[in-house]
Amino acid sequence: MEVTTQELKKDLDAKKKILLVDVRQPEEFNFVHLKNSVNIPLPELQNRISEIPKGKEVVTVCQHGNRSMQAAVMLHSLGYKARSLSGGIEEWALQVDTKMKRYDKEMYMNSGKVKCDVWEVKN
Repeated sequence: MEVTTQELKKDLDAKKKILLVDVRQPEEFNFVHLKNSVNIPLPELQNRISEIPKGKEVVTVCQHGNRSMQAAVMLHSLGYKARSLSGGIEEWALQVDTKMKRYDKEMYMNSGKVKCDVWEVKN
């Protein structure tokens, strides 16, 4: 039920029709996200399920892959073809787009606009 960063990159490069659903909070999404992804925070997913077309392949995304796996399991149970991005945005930034912004301790500690309790603080 997971897709690796390399597999997703290959699919996106091949113009495969995939709906990227970022299940992080809006503050996280606004800080950094994958191009063409839509933001539906995990706590809102069930109430916003109508925004996700049933016949489309869905890849859920979060920071490290935990919340996105929860979302993929929920979508799968409702009949969607859904997978979670293994390692999340962090793995994407390390393996695919090394110029992508990453969460770090300084950003987490000093920014009043970008803060979320679920983020892992990096040393």
